[in-house]
Amino acid sequence: MMTPPARADENLRILAFGDSLTAGYGLRESESFPARLQAALAAKGIAAQVINGGVSGDTSAGGLARLDWALADDPDIVIVELGANDGLRGLDPARTQENLDAVLKRLTVEKRAVLLTGMLAPPNMGADYGDSFKRMYPALAVKFAVPLYPFFLDGVAADLALNQPDGIHPTAAGVDIIVARILPDVLAVIDTLRGTASGN
Repeated sequence: MMTPPARADENLRILAFGDSLTAGYGLRESESFPARLQAALAAKGIAAQVINGGVSGDTSAGGLARLDWALADDPDIVIVELGANDGLRGLDPARTQENLDAVLKRLTVEKRAVLLTGMLAPPNMGADYGDSFKRMYPALAVKFAVPLYPFFLDGVAADLALNQPDGIHPTAAGVDIIVARILPDVLAVIDTLRGTASGN
């Protein structure tokens, strides 16, 4: 099958803003989520630059603190993938929500297109904690009127064959599944951005 030609006029810059799941912990750069997403978009004829804004170990507070630096490339779209380390460390979901709220407020004020990705807390944190954690992402998506991809690790979490030995970080095959599942949502954001631009 021939790959459709990439549209040079797109020049889309997409910032993948997150933690080790975005950064590609334990993988080659070419196997990371940003690299594989860029390749998947190219296969669809979209010449987007997907910037790796992932920092291993980052919490939502860490992400908020480096937001200025992360936005230096002036991205058109920001995929927000934060919260996994907050859950692993048992941080107060209310604080996590405050941090993500501040990130999303900045992005929406600057009129950047956003795709928020959700995360689940580890089961060992208990049902109450897990429920509070799970609820914050839909609440933020509604508040800021941004699309939500409910669970970044959908189809990969808890599958030993798709995770590295630590059971947390996806293998290259796991990343490919993440990209395949989230791709329609990314394409929808791109289509919305195009529609907004053409309407100006």
